[in-house]
Amino acid sequence: MRALEIVATGPLALVQDLGRPGYAHLGVPPSGALDAAALRLANRLAGNSEDAAGVETVLGGLEVRATESCTAAVTGPSVPVTVDGREVGSHVPVPLRAGQRLTIGTPSTGLRCYLAVSGGLAVEPVLGSRSRDVLSGLGPVPLEPGMTVPLGSATGLPAGADVVPPASAPAELVVPVLLGPRDDWLADAAAGLGCWWTVTAEVNRVGLRLDGPPLRRARTGELPSEGIVTGAIQVPPDGQPIVFLADHPTTGGYPVAATVRRKSLDALAQVRPGTLLRFQPSFRVWNG
Repeated sequence: MRALEIVATGPLALVQDLGRPGYAHLGVPPSGALDAAALRLANRLAGNSEDAAGVETVLGGLEVRATESCTAAVTGPSVPVTVDGREVGSHVPVPLRAGQRLTIGTPSTGLRCYLAVSGGLAVEPVLGSRSRDVLSGLGPVPLEPGMTVPLGSATGLPAGADVVPPASAPAELVVPVLLGPRDDWLADAAAGLGCWWTVTAEVNRVGLRLDGPPLRRARTGELPSEGIVTGAIQVPPDGQPIVFLADHPTTGGYPVAATVRRKSLDALAQVRPGTLLRFQPSFRVWNG
C-alpha cells in the first residue's frame, strides 16, 4: 500500500485540502489549508491536482517515512528539509524511495509549512473534504506518531521550476479590508482599524486575537447572532479585534467592523505572536 508512516509531528500536524465551502447553513465552516497558495504550490510540485490533501504543520517538526517510491514537496516559509539526514531544500520536487524518511525543520519565519505527496493523502473525506476542522472536530484526526496515512495513486508528473522563492513572513503586515457590515457600531472604525495592532499568543486556525488601542463603541445594546465569513473582524466589548480564519464559528453576536480581502488571508496564516499588523480599510460599494 502506498502510504506515509508518521514518525514525528512537531507541535501540530493536520490533514488539509482546500476545504468544504457551502455548508454554513448547517453550521459548518469552510476549513481547509490556511495558506491555500502554499498547498496549491506543493501539490503542483508533487504532480497532484491543486485540491489534493496534504499535511499542514505548525512550526515544523514533521517526520514521515515513505512505504513506496513517491514524490514529495514542502512549501510555505523557507524551512530546512532533509531526506535521511541529507539536505534537499523546500519548494522543489523531492523523490523518495521506499523506506526513506523526510523531515521538516523549523521555519525561520512564519508558522505553517505544507507537505504534499504524489497521489495525495487518501484519508476518508467528510462532507466532500479531507480537511480537519479544529473547532468542531470534523474531518481526519490530528496526525500522531505511529499512524499510517494512505496515499492515492500518482497520476500526474512533478512540476519542477527553475526558481520558486519561499514566502517570508514580515514582522509588520498591512492587511487590506472592506469596511462593514457593522462599522457604524464603532466610533471611527476606519481610523481605529488603521492603528498598529500586536498579534497575541492566542493564534490558531479559528482566528487571531489582537492587542492595541481599544476600538470604542458608538452604539450600545446587543446584536442578534449573525453569519460570519472567513476574514471577518469581530469586535468584542473589550475593543480588541478578533480576525476569524478558516475554522471560525458560523455565527457571532458582536459587531463585525470589516472583512479581510480574500487575497490577504494566506498572509494571515503565517503571522506569529508579536507580529505588528494594521488594517487598510476601503469602503463598501452598494449596488442599487
